Amino acid sequence: MIEPLLLTTARVTTFHGTDQLTGASGFYFERDNRLFLVTSRHVLRDKLSRHFPDRVEIELHLDPENVAESTGFSMLLYRESQSVWREESDRSGPVDVAVIEIDKAALPPNVAYQAFTPDHLAGGYDRIEVGASLLVVGFPLGFHDTLHHMPVARHAVIASSFGLRFQGEGYFLTDGRTHRGMSGAAVVARTVEPNAVDDLRWTLLGVHSARIDVGTRDLNLDEALGLNSAWYADVLLKLTE
Repeated sequence: MIEPLLLTTARVTTFHGTDQLTGASGFYFERDNRLFLVTSRHVLRDKLSRHFPDRVEIELHLDPENVAESTGFSMLLYRESQSVWREESDRSGPVDVAVIEIDKAALPPNVAYQAFTPDHLAGGYDRIEVGASLLVVGFPLGFHDTLHHMPVARHAVIASSFGLRFQGEGYFLTDGRTHRGMSGAAVVARTVEPNAVDDLRWTLLGVHSARIDVGTRDLNLDEALGLNSAWYADVLLKLTE
């Protein structure tokens, strides 16, 4: 039996025309019977790195009894020159989270996936403590189970006060090893309440964005911090209205 958490996560590949650009992570979020792909905003457009894809492709499982069967599912990022994804800004600037609504009618029959819902979001910040154990589920450097098309989970802990906007930004810090390709990955904690809403017994806390470094770090003497930014997942309530 496949762990439901692993079926929440999709491998995201960006393209410009037929040229493959980058690999990233994403996950499914469902609300009011509408399905969304969640990833980092910079996966879809990033002026700083001159990253301007025009479509993304995700890998879908075709048979819940045989997860080795998969297919690519392509989604255009622009319609009539307008971006199709939703993004948000707050008082400190752009939020590095974006969602694309998936046309459920266009999905293959018997497609196998799991989706987070608003019920999987944290009910209160005071119950999440610094040092709490987390998983970040995605595709570091594109690495994954290529036979069964499954992501991997990296362990992390909360490294800043959960509920506070770190340095005024809309994210908290995690301490864990991450790599390129993890942008857009779900950051989750195990749900302990016995009345969990379904088989997906995880609380969605954030969306992994990027590693954080110190500009004054001596590359020869100092190791990388090993800290990461994760944007608070409650922004999905606004993005999926």
